[in-house]
Amino acid sequence: MASRTKPTLEKRAKERARQEKRKLKEEKRAHAKLNRASSPRRAGDEDPDIAGIVPGPQPNPWGDSDDF
Repeated sequence: MASRTKPTLEKRAKERARQEKRKLKEEKRAHAKLNRASSPRRAGDEDPDIAGIVPGPQPNPWGDSDDF
């Protein structure tokens, strides 16, 4: 029954590794959040994903008329 200590030590090591990984992830998230907050987009800047899109009905991409 002397071999019972090894699984316990392995479990502790795993848990320590999980805690360390969790801590690193939290630090990384906090750093990313701080970077997003410190560099806000200026009022004149356009979002490149939606640049040039006009609100409202869009033209037909095939150029067909609406006459049926």
